[in-house]
Amino acid sequence: MKISIITVCWNSEKYLRTAIESVLQQTYKNIEYIIVDGGSTDNTLEIIKSYEPLFEGKMKWISEKDNGIYDAMNKGIEMSTGDVIGLLNSDDFYISENSFKEILDCFDKEKVDSVFADLYYVKENNTDKIVRKWKTGTRKAFSKGWHPAHPCFFVKKEVYKSFGAFDLRYRIAADFEIMLRFLEKHQISSFYLENFILKMRLGGESNKSLSNIKKGKQEILNAFRKHDIKVPFYYPYKRWISKTFQHL
Repeated sequence: MKISIITVCWNSEKYLRTAIESVLQQTYKNIEYIIVDGGSTDNTLEIIKSYEPLFEGKMKWISEKDNGIYDAMNKGIEMSTGDVIGLLNSDDFYISENSFKEILDCFDKEKVDSVFADLYYVKENNTDKIVRKWKTGTRKAFSKGWHPAHPCFFVKKEVYKSFGAFDLRYRIAADFEIMLRFLEKHQISSFYLENFILKMRLGGESNKSLSNIKKGKQEILNAFRKHDIKVPFYYPYKRWISKTFQHL
């Protein structure tokens, strides 16, 4: 199987090299790496161009204005030609050189539509410092507070073709909405790879500020309503409190 990894970026010179190198080091070679840049004005494009020859034709990229991170992800999905799609943020990186092999082995052996794994939240300037662990666990109802970590959620492209890409009406929680749509509404098959495959620097769009955490909470409630899924009254407050603690 061929895997397409998509990284979206904008003025990402600070950490982009780490993300790219974590893809480049993978032992699984049937890959396609797509970078969608939003028109960076720093050294991001120079970094991308410097790595392009090392991928020996397996990297492609564009740089143009977009309508936010999820619009850029949709562009990458449209460009992709792989059987499986994964999304890697420009400031995150895969821990092991065997991450893709482990993921694709699961798809091959389990015959599923999606595979999800675990990640570490780490300090922005010290990725050896683990702040929190996201251990997903086996599949449960989203209304019970369960869902995969989006950067560790790999999905067959045919799922995107069948059920759509990111809904741009969600500015912060479109990643939550698409997983809810795939896994809960349409009940695509999945397999849990019980392994930490990625490190995520704290400071993503959904949790970089208390204001964004609040906005994301409302978008998540809207996603449940959109798909006619009921949630306990305490659900949004429980989620808000857990995310707020990292700012204390």
